[in-house]
Amino acid sequence: MIAVAGMTPMALVTLSVAGQLCGIPVSDVRDILSARPITRIPLAPPEIAGNLNLRGRIVTALDIRRRLDLPAAPPGAALMSLVTEYQGELYAMLVDCVLEVITLPGETLEAIPSTLPRTWAKHGAGIFQLPDRLLVMLDVTRLLDLAH
Repeated sequence: MIAVAGMTPMALVTLSVAGQLCGIPVSDVRDILSARPITRIPLAPPEIAGNLNLRGRIVTALDIRRRLDLPAAPPGAALMSLVTEYQGELYAMLVDCVLEVITLPGETLEAIPSTLPRTWAKHGAGIFQLPDRLLVMLDVTRLLDLAH
């Protein structure tokens, strides 16, 4: 699901998770949703927030903060969702907020630095150094692969 870095520009949906700027390839995003009611699933892994209803279809909601071993969102936080498809199923990735779509040169994608926590390296595809901050490009396939 991740675009290959090279001379091709990369269009990314930018988002914020615990204050960190992140990006996901536009091609991986099927829908962007505002806060929605989520039904908890008993005995589900902790990173599974529950299910939500998207136009009559049940979608599994994944808590990206938990997946990246970050502190939980403040109680009552209105989390947004990026909907993507993985192995024929729809998933809603819960994030603090969705920002904008940006296009960056593919050749500026760098490897995840060893100074970032291991969970970022495990779920990231690389970083972009923007003029004022660091953007971590997330690998949707790795985020949604709950077996690892």
